[in-house]
Amino acid sequence: MTALRDLHKDDKPREKLLAKGVEALKNEELLAILLGSGVQGKDVRKLSKEIIMMMNKGIDELTLKGLCDIHGLGIAKASQILASIELSKRYLIKSNKRITDAKDVYDELKAFSTKNQEYFLTITLDGASHIINTRTVFIGTLNQSLVHPREVFADAIADRAAGIIIAHNHPSGTLEASRADVQITQRLKEVSKLVGIELLDHVILAKGGYYSFSDEGLL
Repeated sequence: MTALRDLHKDDKPREKLLAKGVEALKNEELLAILLGSGVQGKDVRKLSKEIIMMMNKGIDELTLKGLCDIHGLGIAKASQILASIELSKRYLIKSNKRITDAKDVYDELKAFSTKNQEYFLTITLDGASHIINTRTVFIGTLNQSLVHPREVFADAIADRAAGIIIAHNHPSGTLEASRADVQITQRLKEVSKLVGIELLDHVILAKGGYYSFSDEGLL
């Protein structure tokens, strides 16, 4: 793992927050800001990842003792984490929907799977994979001239999204990617790298289910 000091300044959590907004940060980056620093022999990024792994097992199971069992995490920082979590619980009315795989995408966009026209859609996500917005980019036959990167990424940039998922339906019912589908995906993947918003998946929707470029190893 690259040490925090060796990262490009725009990839450091605090600088990234200033440049892109808090929503663009991944969970471990948010935690790294909260912790402030690591300990001798353990970079704050590594420490944050270890804590996130524990949190992923169940946020309600976190205890002060359990956190302090992580090497490099003392009572002060462990208390900060628990206090932050509790404060968030008290103020959050509801949590946003989270996308963890292609099935979640299909469930979110299932209504489009039976449309008689092709719809090209985007889902923008924050750093924790919660949905920021779902949009229809255009309606019509899919081809490269219509799917312009500017139209796809303009809203994602405005949303300060960390990631984006693209999707479209096949009215024919086929669950195979066409040559045009592959070309469009490759083109948008290249652009995503340039704008710094990760293209997480391209999902094809149909009456019989879905096809995921990510699941097929094509991203």
